[in-house]
Amino acid sequence: MTQPETKDAGIRFHLRFRSTERTVTVSEERLDQARHVARRVLSEPFQRRTWSELAFLLISGSLSVVGIAFLLATMASGAVLAVTFIGLVIIAASVRGTRGIGGWHRALARHFLDEWIPDPDPFRARPGFFGWLQTALRDRAGWRAMAYTVVKIPLLAFSVWFGLSIWIEVFLSLGSPVWGTGGSEPDGFGVIRNVFRPGYTGLGDDRPLHRLFVFAGGVVLFFVAPWAVRLVVYLDRRLMRLLLGPDAMTARVRTLEQSRAQTVDASAATLRRIERDLHDGTQAQLVALAMRLGQAKEELAEGEEADLDQVRRLVEDAHRGAKEAIVELRDLARGIHPPVLDTGLEGALATLAARSTVPSELTVSLLSRPTPAIEAIAYFCVAELLANVAQHAQASRAAIGCNQHGPWLRIVVRDDGRGGAVLTRVGSSSSGLAGLTDRVKAVDGHLGIASPPGGPTVVTVDLPCQA
Repeated sequence: MTQPETKDAGIRFHLRFRSTERTVTVSEERLDQARHVARRVLSEPFQRRTWSELAFLLISGSLSVVGIAFLLATMASGAVLAVTFIGLVIIAASVRGTRGIGGWHRALARHFLDEWIPDPDPFRARPGFFGWLQTALRDRAGWRAMAYTVVKIPLLAFSVWFGLSIWIEVFLSLGSPVWGTGGSEPDGFGVIRNVFRPGYTGLGDDRPLHRLFVFAGGVVLFFVAPWAVRLVVYLDRRLMRLLLGPDAMTARVRTLEQSRAQTVDASAATLRRIERDLHDGTQAQLVALAMRLGQAKEELAEGEEADLDQVRRLVEDAHRGAKEAIVELRDLARGIHPPVLDTGLEGALATLAARSTVPSELTVSLLSRPTPAIEAIAYFCVAELLANVAQHAQASRAAIGCNQHGPWLRIVVRDDGRGGAVLTRVGSSSSGLAGLTDRVKAVDGHLGIASPPGGPTVVTVDLPCQA
């Protein structure tokens, strides 16, 4: 016997079986999760994504049939004629054609699934016919598209058996009150036909009660079918990412090209900043210094009539301007390469922690000294992160960890502030967290941010020790 009892913290069930009594409490959190799942299941058949995935399954499946037919015909012809030059031409044309079919699959994924699979490098043939033939036969993207076409056939068979067949059963079951036919039910292909006994779909039984039962089953399958299609589409997504996108070598080259471009842009921006600071700051100070010294020289040239108080003031102003120019030059030099790094990364980080306005605890464990470039990137990362803690985090304490793990250097900056830190590209791309990300990526490193609202904020930087 079950007696539900509603409580503020959820629902409590009293279970009685003979002389045994148990109480089961379902928390409000569990109830909210169950309601969310129920709403998701009931609304899924009416979402655009469901019908887009079904359309992708149908269109992509038809394209796969055309693709495998083209591949079998061309490769069989090429294999038969491989002893002649014509066979190589047919095989090369097969590779090029299958590459184009792979592009159509990527376009279907973008249109129906919002799945943006990067295109492989474009086909660039060498000059002349033989150059085209050699390039086509060595086209890695074309051969990978062939592999996708071949592997897609068993996946397509599974998709029809597991995904599409359920939708067919849905339409047959929901229409069973209208079109019941007598006679024996024909053999079918699909997960429902293979799992349930013959006669389930109502094609072979005209009894009203049976049709009503089948109709109810169709309603249930109506809410199950989207998830079956989603499973097979998910497998297809993974297969397309693996075989139709750039291979690992191409992706690596693209990442290096992007990192190089970001590094060049950042270097150019740094040079422009240094030039602007020298022109607007230090140069103006030196010009003013020269003018004051010139005025003092003119006063002294008058001999006994010279105003010594005026000369003294001019020399004092020149001396003060010279010291200010020295400070600006020192700051510029520190921005290019901090002198504190000459003693090593540990001492540099200790200086940053001591200068921080937020009390900071430092932990360093280095087995060997990183290269100067890595030390500079690590120093600037910690300096920028501590500045962010002081300006935005509203934190009372911060912790800095720098540890070497094999060939990698891991830097962790943690604070107990308000959290909510995000990576943004607003403003200069060479400053802030975005600038740090570009610096780190330039040496194949990684920067991760974990900053939930309310804190704490943890920024992790992984750098290779040698670069």
